[in-house]
Amino acid sequence: MVRSTGDADASARERILVAAEELFAESGFDGTPTSRIAQRAGVPKGLVHYYFRRKADLLTALVERLPDERVEPARVVVPGDIAESLRRLVSELDRRLSASRMLSHLLWREADTHRAVREALQDRFQQLVRQVRSVILAAGAGGLAIADVDSASGLLALAVSYRHSVARHTEDDRPDEMERELTFIAHALSRPTPA
Repeated sequence: MVRSTGDADASARERILVAAEELFAESGFDGTPTSRIAQRAGVPKGLVHYYFRRKADLLTALVERLPDERVEPARVVVPGDIAESLRRLVSELDRRLSASRMLSHLLWREADTHRAVREALQDRFQQLVRQVRSVILAAGAGGLAIADVDSASGLLALAVSYRHSVARHTEDDRPDEMERELTFIAHALSRPTPA
């Protein structure tokens, strides 16, 4: 079977991205010349620059390879049960992270020195805050103070982001710690608001 040029282009681009991810993880972004990426990908160095004008464009493309964190609220919401709804959301986000653990760690590390990566991760964080907010609102069945929902959404998004950023340092995901945070947030949101 003869491959079309489009398939060959996609294959070369994919090999470049895989090689970049592996080499950046091994040696860091600054310690990896594009010539090594080309060699590992089995392509001419010029092809790396054809697809990615600057080496930093590789990092941006790698951010786009992170799994989509948008979870349809209907998939996780248990009406009237904020804690279980958030538990299901966090579980789904954890499952998605586990499929891209190396890439996630690489990008968290490179965010310290590369503005484009930092901005992309900040955008993803804001998306996570909105995701948590929508689940809380859908599970809460009304009567929740919006300021409390906004605070809770930010706090849980911070906890999830922190856990995902340090997951590379431990094999133990510390589920008890996250369970305490979920329970605390759900309890705080379920308390009647003072009149």
